[in-house]
Amino acid sequence: MSAAHPWWYDAVVYQVYVRSFADAMPVPGDGIGDLPGITSRLPYLRELGVDALWITPFYTSPQKDHGYDVADYADVDPLFGTLADVDRLLETAHGLGLRVIVDLVPNHTSDQHAWFQAALAAEPGSPERARYLFRDGRGPDGAEPPNNWDSVFGGPAWTRVPDGQWYLHLFDTSQPDLDWRNPEVGDMFEGVLRFWLDRGVDGFRVDVAHGLYKEATLRDQVRPKKPKKAAESMVERVLNDEPMWDQPEVHDVYRRWRKVLDSYPGDRMAVAEAWTQTAASMAMFIRPDELHQAFNFGWLGTPWSATAFAEVITDSIAAVAAAASAPTWVLSNHDVERHPTRYGGGPVGLARGRAATLAMLALPGSAYLYQGEELGLEQVDVPPEARQDPSWFRTGQPGRDGCRVPLPWSGEAPPYGFGGPDGAQPWIPQPADWADLTVAAQDADPGSTLAFYRRALAARRAVFAGADEATVASAEGGLLVVRRAGVTVVLNAGSTPVPLPEGEVLISSAAVPGGLLPPDTAAWIR
Repeated sequence: MSAAHPWWYDAVVYQVYVRSFADAMPVPGDGIGDLPGITSRLPYLRELGVDALWITPFYTSPQKDHGYDVADYADVDPLFGTLADVDRLLETAHGLGLRVIVDLVPNHTSDQHAWFQAALAAEPGSPERARYLFRDGRGPDGAEPPNNWDSVFGGPAWTRVPDGQWYLHLFDTSQPDLDWRNPEVGDMFEGVLRFWLDRGVDGFRVDVAHGLYKEATLRDQVRPKKPKKAAESMVERVLNDEPMWDQPEVHDVYRRWRKVLDSYPGDRMAVAEAWTQTAASMAMFIRPDELHQAFNFGWLGTPWSATAFAEVITDSIAAVAAAASAPTWVLSNHDVERHPTRYGGGPVGLARGRAATLAMLALPGSAYLYQGEELGLEQVDVPPEARQDPSWFRTGQPGRDGCRVPLPWSGEAPPYGFGGPDGAQPWIPQPADWADLTVAAQDADPGSTLAFYRRALAARRAVFAGADEATVASAEGGLLVVRRAGVTVVLNAGSTPVPLPEGEVLISSAAVPGGLLPPDTAAWIR
């Protein structure tokens, strides 16, 4: 928005979960989103008012973790299209003034990657196995895992192969962790970066950026009897002793990547998905010679509380100030429960979701939206027989499918214009009561959540483009008050209406009758 900063500094980025955005490839009954589907809907994103889109992995993959298990980092899975489809998407997006960020998965590969297949075929101690973390087991016959680490998806983080060795997988068994202490790994990923930068992508979202390196000894994890807090997401870090995460050597990787990014024109960038235990450790990923941004999951995990909102705003801005970067703000993504449901669900959850979004869009830095939040979609209770998240199969917990249900575009019944023949459900079934939530239905309703998002994004651009970043947040009882650039942002997290400050109401998340701000409502005043 501002000429004083690179494009990403205060951009609004829309996350596209490729499988669930739009299905346009001519595969009858496919029911899975694809790259041509994204390209066909880019004008919708332009009209929505975002600056960029981040696309989840579309690389060659057996899809055990829906693309986060990569078998070839330099090709497109036929499920989603071709390299030519990527080129068309980039050309169309750039023609509409949209930047494109793609996902990068450096912590692990698929077990179908050529490297891992070669490792399985090779002997223990071979160069092929040295690209991954193969180790001998413990116990007299090596029948026990090499250490006590658990997979994020549940169960042990080690799987034994027929010759008796074990390999590490901090996620699914089909996602073996790479050994980043092997120089071959770093060289391979520099090549991957350059491959996609040469094609014209504008940036990368780095999956599990706090991973990659493990303590060299692979020692046991020291576990307290009870974690200090419950995790907000399956990848949030809540234990004090973590020899598998956030090792100091990982920052050398990002310094190398920063040099690569800086060697290309156009302010190419990278944003870290770094689940760290403090705001200060998160800020280390965005020092001036490392990555450009890191997701601020503190905002996502904040309860519905004016005091909590004020604290996370103040702490987040302070944490990134020393790094000469900008904060990021996000309320939902493909790994967590959708925020209207998290805020209570139903009309209350939706009202709170709209209010939190309006407050977020007034903050300095960049905002990341997750597809479907502009439609007010809630978390879906996916039937057990339709669940596909690998964590469901390993733990028996519902997992992440409920936030990944394909978008409703038009029509009265599934697939709601998503793609495929009428009446055919997509890869995760859509609810039968979504007809009023489709893009087409909300287009016709000036009071819809979609119309609200369009107004809010336009207001952000009009009010805060090039604005002073100095921001003060405070809680006055149940009222969050944020002051920035001559604008007062108020969010009522209490249970009774409160008087609005004096001034012009620029925008509100709901009606503000009689000069009063109702509960679960936010407004900008100047």
